[in-house]
Amino acid sequence: MTEKETKNWEKFFRVTNSDEFDYAKFDPDATPGLSDREEAKAIQAVNTERMHDLQERLYAENKQALLIVLQALDTGGKDGAIRTIFGPLNPQGVQVTSFKVPSAQELAHDYLWRIHQHTPPKGMIGIFNRSHYEDVLVVKVHRLIDEKVVRKRYAQINAFEDHLQENGVKILKFHLCISRDEQRKRLQQRLDKPDKHWKFSRNDLAERARWDEYVEAYQAMLRNCSPASAPWYVIPANKKWYRNAIISQIVADTLAKMDPQFPPPEEGLDKIVIPE
Repeated sequence: MTEKETKNWEKFFRVTNSDEFDYAKFDPDATPGLSDREEAKAIQAVNTERMHDLQERLYAENKQALLIVLQALDTGGKDGAIRTIFGPLNPQGVQVTSFKVPSAQELAHDYLWRIHQHTPPKGMIGIFNRSHYEDVLVVKVHRLIDEKVVRKRYAQINAFEDHLQENGVKILKFHLCISRDEQRKRLQQRLDKPDKHWKFSRNDLAERARWDEYVEAYQAMLRNCSPASAPWYVIPANKKWYRNAIISQIVADTLAKMDPQFPPPEEGLDKIVIPE
């Protein structure tokens, strides 16, 4: 990949003309800008080193934070992306939160209450495995709220993310897009491997039957919640090696733009002598 291609990489995937985004035309098998797995691994290795250095600066600076949101249909690869891309980083500076079915306590509050508690503090990289977007996806598909409420939530989420960014939390949002056939293969792999049975639920099949409804819900979400300040990136995720390279590139580039700096040292350090 040339330097020019690398600089323009994110433009392949950033949802900019939101009203025109057509989920059905997106190709989960696409690999623009990369020729093969080995090239992708080499790029990811470089990005891992970049992220490691920038994460240390972010943690030491303690003035800003990065929130990474991962959304996908079942088997979309959120766990694998977290493990592969962010696993090599210093765990002291990474905070991963997985959002499951809300608890009774969470349901007693507004839907953003549980989310705000887990946004990363200054100096940290926070990763959401699922997120506040479940409340305009799952609840929409299962008709737990009506369309009028869904549209209000789009505006509330945009305002919430504006609030976070105005207070030093940069947001990156990735939708890992897989095909229906790829999901079938990944579900079958969970059935074929005994050590993966824990990841399979019969409910996965019930949700798979709602594929078209989820696609419609994702398209509406991407069209309504991708402002220039916090756009979505739709990542072709059928090929895991491509997914990992692309996300690592966008994260590393974003950290570089945040430009975290080591704090200035205390005065007089050059005069200190460590006693024997």
